[in-house]
Amino acid sequence: MSGPLSGTPLIDAEEDLVAAPPVTAARLRLRTHPALLLAGIVLAALNMRAALAGVSPLLSEIGAHFHLAAAASSLVTTIPLIFMGLGSLAAPKLARRWGTEAVLCGALVLLCGGIVLRIAPPVVALFAGCAVVGASIALLNVLMPGLIKRDFPERAASMTALYSTAMILGATVSAASAVPLENALGSWRGSLVSWSLLAAVAAVVWIPQAVIARRGTGTGAATPAHTVENGPKLSRSPLAWQVTLFMGSQSLVAYVVIAWMPTIFTDHGMGKSEAGLVFAFSTLVQMVGSFVVPMLAGRMRRQRLLGVGVSALMACGVAGLLVAPVAGAWLWAAILGTGQGGALGLALTMMVLRSGDAHTAARLSGMAQTGGYLLAAAGPLALGGVHQATGDWTVPLLLLLGVCAGLALLGMGAGRDRRIGDGA
Repeated sequence: MSGPLSGTPLIDAEEDLVAAPPVTAARLRLRTHPALLLAGIVLAALNMRAALAGVSPLLSEIGAHFHLAAAASSLVTTIPLIFMGLGSLAAPKLARRWGTEAVLCGALVLLCGGIVLRIAPPVVALFAGCAVVGASIALLNVLMPGLIKRDFPERAASMTALYSTAMILGATVSAASAVPLENALGSWRGSLVSWSLLAAVAAVVWIPQAVIARRGTGTGAATPAHTVENGPKLSRSPLAWQVTLFMGSQSLVAYVVIAWMPTIFTDHGMGKSEAGLVFAFSTLVQMVGSFVVPMLAGRMRRQRLLGVGVSALMACGVAGLLVAPVAGAWLWAAILGTGQGGALGLALTMMVLRSGDAHTAARLSGMAQTGGYLLAAAGPLALGGVHQATGDWTVPLLLLLGVCAGLALLGMGAGRDRRIGDGA
């Protein structure tokens, strides 16, 4: 997250049975292996933040090793976000060519390779590995929620809650274990590369699913080409832009926190290990919001109050970091984490709720992924630059409060009881 409900463009279930019987047969064949499918979904979700969250507690060591200034160090978290946005453009096309399951499996293999590349000696390998990690996560972000929507259409809210919670769990474990792994393995490189094992295990689990899907379709194609051209014009829909900007704004706050929260604590005198634990605790608490908010949103016609509520929680947490960063660290971490998890879950859920059909949801997700993550990419770099220019965290945190205020306004718009194509 910081991922939207999207994937390969789909058609309505009744139309799907007529237009694409091989695809339907493949889905039914996959549904006969629910344990394998569920394991694949959970493992993929665990990987979608772990490779990023484990960097934050080690950012100062990485910067010191390569003699990087604060703004340059923030590229370690900014580059993946840029490629998460750019990679989202390619995901639907790849899935239509090779099939969703095959691309998901390939993305996990690519993620494993990117994690390993980050620890190669030259600094260029670090940044190149960050790009590969971001691109592979983009494929997972776009296609995995779409697969959930496709295979569990009647349980989208509960599966979204499970998916987003597993994603946050991966980030929590990664953040909490980053420093202990560094101490146990002797370097920050050992800590970072250890997460390639999780990606490798997930890829192995997806291999049989990719094989089953390709046998079912014959070509691996996911959906007829004509469905891509149908649907409302998202670029002309204010509602689509509100959902996209809500996704981007909450991601911006999330990745600023991922990049700089431990540094904010250590700059105010907290020990590195404790700062890592507080950050991990904040990430852990996100699971509460990411599980509860989608469930509530699915039962409400309007989600405007939820949008304002999660934004207010995030703003309170940021204000706490501004006023008493060390004295109230655990409280601010709990408040900020709950708000962040809720905002992520709400952003994911609104992809479905604001769309009239699965095809529109897929297109909206691609738009939100691309625009949202490119917007979010500016956060860590910009606030790192402001911190470097001002010498403290006051101005960056004030700017972050402004983003939270904008997020509340976007939540009011995106949370309306409207669907794209209804004149919204």
